[in-house]
Amino acid sequence: MILAGVFGLIIGSALGLLGAGGSILAVPALIYGVGQSVPAALFGSLLVVAISAAGGLVARLRTGTIRWPVALVFAAAGVPTAFAGTALGKLLPTQWLLLAFTVLMAVVAVRMLRGKPDDTGGVCRTGGGGINWRSCLPKALAAGAGVGLLTGLFGVGGGFIIVPALTLLLGLTPAEAIATSLAIVTLTSLSGLAAHAAAAASVDYGVIVVFAAAALLASLAAGRVANRLPAAALRRGFAVVILAVAAGVAAAALFAPAALHTS
Repeated sequence: MILAGVFGLIIGSALGLLGAGGSILAVPALIYGVGQSVPAALFGSLLVVAISAAGGLVARLRTGTIRWPVALVFAAAGVPTAFAGTALGKLLPTQWLLLAFTVLMAVVAVRMLRGKPDDTGGVCRTGGGGINWRSCLPKALAAGAGVGLLTGLFGVGGGFIIVPALTLLLGLTPAEAIATSLAIVTLTSLSGLAAHAAAAASVDYGVIVVFAAAALLASLAAGRVANRLPAAALRRGFAVVILAVAAGVAAAALFAPAALHTS
């Protein structure tokens, strides 16, 4: 239970501060740290991510930085592909799924180490500061579909894709991108939960309650102080943690597959 709380604090803090990245640790934490089966860990991860992202979202409701039309476009594309990702995941051996997940973790960490793009506006911004949906709607839908696929396949929120997509494609400011990312993560995680509903009965909800409560509190607190902390340094430090965890998960999947609780 203590480990669940610690992991929850880390994941909630990352989501609240950066709008991305925290969920990438939830699955390995639940499998190797808490002892959940892989299907239960995927469901539990999505539950924790949905709750903590919603907490970070609540902290930003009055800031005026959430771009709801953008969030709904992403979510509309991501809901059906979340079910597709879940179906694909069921066809893959657990060991392969975890190894693919470590590759995803490494990609996320490298992107975080490289940092965010400067706030110079994106290719979809109009002269008046709006969004040119005619040219950018296909890109937004494609990005949303990709997020949904990863949500269903790996049980992650996809903020590490959403935030750069919102800044580079749609030209949202960093504050807008983080706030809108939290809205998208909340919506796509809920669709992922529906797609993984078959695993709901195997989840240890005592562990999940502690995990989610810690994540929610951390996300709410982090959302209130995010603008006063050095995000670049936090992002780099968190990326190093992700790389270390990815290495550990890959080693366990390759050399200690019996450690997987697949029942």
